[in-house]
Amino acid sequence: MTNKPLNFIEQIIEEDLSKGLSRSDLRFRFPPEPNGYLHIGHTKAIGISFGLGKKYGAPVNLRFDDTNPTKEDQEYVDAIKKDISWLGYQWDKECYSSDYFDQLFDWALQLIKDDKAYVDSQSSTLIAKQKGTPTQTGTNSPFRCRTEEENRRLFKQMRAGKFKPGAHVLRAKIDMEHPNMLMRDPIMYRIIHAPHQRTGEEWRIYPMYDWAHGESDYIEQISHSLCSLEFKPHRELYDWFKAAVYDCSRKSLPLQPKQREFARLNLSYTIMSKRKLLTLVEEGVVSGWDDPRMPTISGFRRRGYTPKAIKKFIETIGVAKRDNIIDVSLLEFCVREDLNATANRVMAVLDPIKVIIDNYPEDKTEWLASDNNPEDKTSGTRKTPFSKTIFIEREDFKEEATAKYFRLATGKEVRLKNAYIIKAESVEKDDNGVVQVVHCKYDTKSLSGSGTEASLRKIKGTLHWVSAQHARKIEVRDYDRLFSHPAPDAQEKDFMNYLNPKSFVKTTAYIEPNVFSLEPYSHYQFQRKGYFSIDPDSTERAPVFNKTVGLRDTWSKQAQKQAPQKAKSPQKPQRKAIDVIKQLGKKYTNLPEAKQIKTKKEIQKLAQEVAYDELSPLFGTAAKKVGTRIAVIIVLKELLKSGQKDTPETKAFIKKASEDSNHLLRAEALT
Repeated sequence: MTNKPLNFIEQIIEEDLSKGLSRSDLRFRFPPEPNGYLHIGHTKAIGISFGLGKKYGAPVNLRFDDTNPTKEDQEYVDAIKKDISWLGYQWDKECYSSDYFDQLFDWALQLIKDDKAYVDSQSSTLIAKQKGTPTQTGTNSPFRCRTEEENRRLFKQMRAGKFKPGAHVLRAKIDMEHPNMLMRDPIMYRIIHAPHQRTGEEWRIYPMYDWAHGESDYIEQISHSLCSLEFKPHRELYDWFKAAVYDCSRKSLPLQPKQREFARLNLSYTIMSKRKLLTLVEEGVVSGWDDPRMPTISGFRRRGYTPKAIKKFIETIGVAKRDNIIDVSLLEFCVREDLNATANRVMAVLDPIKVIIDNYPEDKTEWLASDNNPEDKTSGTRKTPFSKTIFIEREDFKEEATAKYFRLATGKEVRLKNAYIIKAESVEKDDNGVVQVVHCKYDTKSLSGSGTEASLRKIKGTLHWVSAQHARKIEVRDYDRLFSHPAPDAQEKDFMNYLNPKSFVKTTAYIEPNVFSLEPYSHYQFQRKGYFSIDPDSTERAPVFNKTVGLRDTWSKQAQKQAPQKAKSPQKPQRKAIDVIKQLGKKYTNLPEAKQIKTKKEIQKLAQEVAYDELSPLFGTAAKKVGTRIAVIIVLKELLKSGQKDTPETKAFIKKASEDSNHLLRAEALT
């Protein structure tokens, strides 16, 4: 087994260790600002820092960069700690930038003494104007030449609250002609007359992020300060501030942190701006920071996402140097994969229509055996009640249907899962002509698993159901993507114009009575419908289920439908190549070896006519459909040979196939 290749951050650390950095000096940190809830973008930074801590046996600090009392709140501190713990990470020290306010103030006085900082009394407008532009140098402030004594006096008076906000700022004295605009005398302190959630009324000046952040790393002796790419231009200033205090602090703080940047996580159909997420909360678009449609960790938790699935997603996308947008379907794929293995199956009917089995005894109830989770052999079975009157999904019945409709229709048979074969005979309608009741008859000898000849009959359609007499009424909250555009934050129109009006639908449904647990966040697969989780609002008498994710990626199909269509040829329409490939795949595992070779060549030839967007929805094919998955692997390899970019989604699909129990699928994935 080969070792996993090092990512570029691990390579940097290994190089530092080889140059003499002691392994015991390694220390990392995750430094959120407590001005909002953590979102999915933060999970990458969390995963990188805590992952490195685990790999190298190094401590990881949780530090709150709490330098702006007007935006921060204890609520956010508590939520951040809860989210990180829920993800399964444990920090070493809990730190706050506010713990270092005294030290930062003393260092600022030292910079004034060293002629590296000064008090500027201009307005923010003038200061911004004097900064210049990327192509035009800045101009010096008229207050740049103040004496050390005057700067010290004014700075101490600023701290004492002698001036109004905006009257003065403390600036670093670097170079107003520097090509990096961040180096043009950046502001270090501003006056804010607001209480701080930790220090109360003690301070009237607060450090700017660039000053506080790097120096806090230095105080904590962080070895590698890891941040996202937008902070790369800040690295030069980070190093300047660090060097400015090093000479007077090197005895007690010998290690100088190294800042390095990685690509941030951008997700399709999602916004990551805390400011814009706050807008959604404040304007009532969502119910709160933990609304299951929000990309916050608390929102994902409430929706039913698992720490394991989120970590798998972060591991799959890896650590990169360039920003890109990750398709949210990959995250949903990871959630689906995890829940498929762990969630118990139950039957629930979300849009019921009544079915009466006329020849079933009125007072009879059978308790039929059902597998809890076919993916988990240790999960056992449960007993599900069956009676004369049941509910099925309204979409599973048509009064008149074509030959290709394999659900219940008048005069047609279907199998009820784990139960009997029934045949629709007649219907009852309301005054508007809408079917309210379907009357059926059942084959008395067709009970699934009974071994009778009738039970072995091949019926194409299998439906889920619940006994009307025994079913529990539940509330179902059907959640979907909050935005209908894959890049809502990158359009000319305001992001609010792209809200998905169908992102939340609340319905009353019916579920079988044997639900194992109503504990919040318990997971279930509603058979044929998707994965659902118990909402914290749920009670024993009024259960509430949140839809976590569907069984398949329906958004890919919608995108294909909306894509521009090519002009139709006057020739007779042919079957799409992808459909032919799926048909060939269905039979693949049952073919003799010689025919498998021939079929594989045919699939490889057809692959030339397949687009990646047609293939990717099949990455979520059920594990039991081995032949289809083999066909998908064959096509995918041909696309990769032809220049298709290898994505995290393709890698995850191939990796899973390479670990499958079927030797044919495994061999195809590994060659």
